Amino acid sequence: MEPPVRLASTGTITHGVAVGEVLGASTLAGARLLAGGRGLGRIVQRLNVMEVPDILAWVKPNELLLTTGYPLRNTPQSLDRLVSDLDERGLAALAIKLGRYLDRLPQEMVEQADRLGFPLIQLPDDVGFDDILNQVLTDILNRQAAALARAEEAHRALVQVVLAGGGLREVTEEVAGLLGAAVAVLDGTGQVLAAAGPAEQVAGLRVPGTRDREEHLSVPVVAGGHHHGRIVAHAPAGAGESDVGILERAATVAALVITRQEAVNAVESKYRADFLRDVLTGRAGSAERVAARARAFGWDLRRPVTVLVAELDPDGDERVAQDRLVTCWTSAMRRHDGHGAVAGFSHEVVAVVDAAVDTTRLARDAVAAFAECLPATFSTGASRTAAGIEVLPEAYGQAVKAARVGRQLHGPGAVAHFDQLGVYRLLSLVNDTEELHAFVRETLGPLASDTDADNGDLRRTLQVLLETNLNVAETARRLHFHYNTLRYRIAKLERMLGDFTEDAHLRLNLTLALHVLRMRGI
Repeated sequence: MEPPVRLASTGTITHGVAVGEVLGASTLAGARLLAGGRGLGRIVQRLNVMEVPDILAWVKPNELLLTTGYPLRNTPQSLDRLVSDLDERGLAALAIKLGRYLDRLPQEMVEQADRLGFPLIQLPDDVGFDDILNQVLTDILNRQAAALARAEEAHRALVQVVLAGGGLREVTEEVAGLLGAAVAVLDGTGQVLAAAGPAEQVAGLRVPGTRDREEHLSVPVVAGGHHHGRIVAHAPAGAGESDVGILERAATVAALVITRQEAVNAVESKYRADFLRDVLTGRAGSAERVAARARAFGWDLRRPVTVLVAELDPDGDERVAQDRLVTCWTSAMRRHDGHGAVAGFSHEVVAVVDAAVDTTRLARDAVAAFAECLPATFSTGASRTAAGIEVLPEAYGQAVKAARVGRQLHGPGAVAHFDQLGVYRLLSLVNDTEELHAFVRETLGPLASDTDADNGDLRRTLQVLLETNLNVAETARRLHFHYNTLRYRIAKLERMLGDFTEDAHLRLNLTLALHVLRMRGI
């Protein structure tokens, strides 16, 4: 699991006792700080006694190292190097008794400690190491025990919130009460899902990097291997490990709440999708019954509406992309039409929106949100305005045709309206694909297939000729052909297809056949 982090650059999360607090212990009442005052905030988690010169092999981070100076009596010139080595290994401080084996510390050692912010402490002569060890270790253990007890209390309170059916708002309220500070749950984009605590602190809770003057504790909310965001708390300098422990337990509870809500949403989403599928296939019953059930979902289907169909383009992880597609369209619908219907089917997302809504803008909003998360694309088709529930199945068919024809004509990511398809709209209404195949073969003859490598070039030449109304000079310019080369190709096309330069009816058939080829991919 990703570790908790502090969002500001100053301060650290404590897991022991600060060096400055250690100096306040009764056994160290006569101790004196010799150097490294900037390091009094370093954390002491354990203690060690230096009995041999080669102590570096035995030290651990966050240790307070105690010594009489006996191992150092013969090498005082190396003490400044010892400070550097101890600092590199993350030690908290070095406490030494002077007078018996070392009269004073070398000036170089003191200066090095000040530069590194590494505390050097002179111990009282009349205090034994065992007294220091007992008192400081007892203090550390007591703090850890108190932190665990506080965390357990928080855990019980948070579990009760979940058992009582509470959501993220109740979780943040409970944690804010335990910490005495503002708490918020943020989603993956940094948007606040729920928050509690003083308003001025809540306003300052943001994703990492947005605030520098306030400190925040942040713990990731992870469930089922998915990162759902973070739980963030306002935390002034000195926040302890118990605060972090509470926040970590709150993150676990928040993950449970989110997972539970996702399960509920999945069931509701299935009911919505099944109902909308029945509506769009004409199996949902009378208009009155459909309108009543739609109102239960917050949908208004009695007004004039437009049906939109969004289909994933090929070449993507369909399962992941489909889930994200539904989420993006649902979010976009909330902004454009609060009473519009939206549901995910097996391979598409269908939306029924107020006819007054700008469907192109709605689709672009969904595209923008989708593109932020996945490299995949989808094509969107829009129907004509449907004036009643009874004509929704027809409008759905129009939207499906618009999405598929739009992709074939304009490529992936197309947004097409059924009324803007022109002649392709008429061709899309022909359900007998074999009849269209036969028309293409009869009209284009050998050009209908790619068995000959030149057929594709000849079809392209024919298409541009028809688009320019047989303007040979313009066609040659577009295709970058010499004029005589194009005349030769025209003669070849007429031998294969007939005298299309003179027969307007034949030119119409050829144009339609080329449109069918482009639309159907025959």
